[in-house]
Amino acid sequence: MSDTAKSPVDVFAKARDHDRLEQLEVAKEHDLLPYFRLLTSQAGPVVEMEGRETIMLGSNNYLGLTGDERVKGAARDALETYGTGVTGSRLLNGTTPLHVELERELAEWMRTEEAIVYTTGYQSNLGCIGTILGPGDTVICDSGDHASILDGCRLAGAKLRPFRHNRMDKLEKMLGRAAEDGGGVLVVVDGVFSMEGDVCDLPRIVELCKAHGARLMVDEAHGAGVLGARGAGACELFGLEDEVDLRMGTFSKSLASCGGFIAGPADVIEYLRIASRSFIFSASAVPAAVGAALAALRVIREDGPQLFDAARQCGVFARGTAPPRPQGDRAGHPPRRLGGDDAGGSGRGRRRLAGGPALEGPLRRRRLHQRRDPPGGAARWGAAADQPDGNPRARAPRRRPRHGRPGDRRLPGPAPGLSAPTGRVRTQPTGNGILTSPQLGSFRLVQIGTSPFRREKFALSG
Repeated sequence: MSDTAKSPVDVFAKARDHDRLEQLEVAKEHDLLPYFRLLTSQAGPVVEMEGRETIMLGSNNYLGLTGDERVKGAARDALETYGTGVTGSRLLNGTTPLHVELERELAEWMRTEEAIVYTTGYQSNLGCIGTILGPGDTVICDSGDHASILDGCRLAGAKLRPFRHNRMDKLEKMLGRAAEDGGGVLVVVDGVFSMEGDVCDLPRIVELCKAHGARLMVDEAHGAGVLGARGAGACELFGLEDEVDLRMGTFSKSLASCGGFIAGPADVIEYLRIASRSFIFSASAVPAAVGAALAALRVIREDGPQLFDAARQCGVFARGTAPPRPQGDRAGHPPRRLGGDDAGGSGRGRRRLAGGPALEGPLRRRRLHQRRDPPGGAARWGAAADQPDGNPRARAPRRRPRHGRPGDRRLPGPAPGLSAPTGRVRTQPTGNGILTSPQLGSFRLVQIGTSPFRREKFALSG
């Protein structure tokens, strides 16, 4: 080997010196590691985590159907009929009558010609977008779109033109630029944005897509089962189902199972069946999951109005009883929050509301940020404090405090049943992940979600 030859780079090196390693080690030392806490009960507004009763703020179980006896019974029947798995791809030996019935009823529910069921929701977006688009095409995405959409765009090799979240002027500009790219154009947006918790401006998006000759796909993962008279999502809510070309949905939220689907024109769905790699080269979902999804869909179609009313009541409960927002945080303009019997909120780890009638008193979301500690310091979990009274339009500086003692924690407001004052609360680790303070007594921080921007949300378990 030449003396000038470079030594090989170990691809595993990033696992040993990544930028969160120090935080994780300190969290482990104090038993405060927020990841992979063990759920030891069924999903619900209050669950058991590692033997402790904990308020669940991280679930997508919007309609509470994971505990519905009809859904559980259908899963048991599928298990007894087809066994624990079909051990094959849908293309060859993995399609059962349950799949066929589920695809037919999904198409009826979405009022499209056909539907195709994937093993996971992530694979649905990945397989659809990666198959429909090619290197000569352009895809335009909202910056708040789910990771599976962005990964599908990368897989396709199409030219990616993102636009600022829900900014229709930016979308229009990207459509104008895409016209010069030369290929086909697909616009992909979330119906309900999982991170921000708001709804897309679908009427304007449809108008712009028509004006520029672009196709439109809407991810209904968090809208299906919540929005619209039938619960078919944002497209139904706005009365634009016939104007949207493709619609995606998942079974892991309102449909109380695991999997995903794409609904749209028959020729496009048939093409996906023979060309979508994440469909062809993945094992079929276990029969129990397919049976549960089919039963949950039938429950929604039969009992939808009362289920949706319960979900809306959770939203009214959240807005009507929560204390006023602090000045400087868009006071008087609460975000849209979508709730169900067992959980509300709108999405994958952010802006979720657990509750309904099972909870008493105001329930406010806690947005906490992990911070890197100085050498020798203990882990600090800081959160933005309430702002003082002042101009209601003034916005608080979005920065984390630079100073503070190890063990300080900021709480934005009282949790249900607690009357802790706003501001810094002095806490002391006592072992086993339990913290104590004069104001709160003993409690544990339990993570309820992580965003791509590395914000950590925690629930108080006391």
